[in-house]
Amino acid sequence: MNYPIPDSPQEIFALRQQPIDEELVASAIAGVIKIVRAQGQSLEELTAQLLADDSLLDQQQRRWLSQLVAQSWEKFS
Repeated sequence: MNYPIPDSPQEIFALRQQPIDEELVASAIAGVIKIVRAQGQSLEELTAQLLADDSLLDQQQRRWLSQLVAQSWEKFS
């Protein structure tokens, strides 16, 4: 992978300066999982946050993202 897994929200935010590609998205997802676990949160808590209504993603996109994160969560176990 061309991008290291972020260790902090600031490092995830800094990824916004990079061109978006599959590896960048994978790195960001891995970083979120790493940070959430370090904070003692569960997959269910993260999923609830992903499924919360926002103006960035529609409901179908949020469901797809939460499924992708759940699959990634299991791979990092």
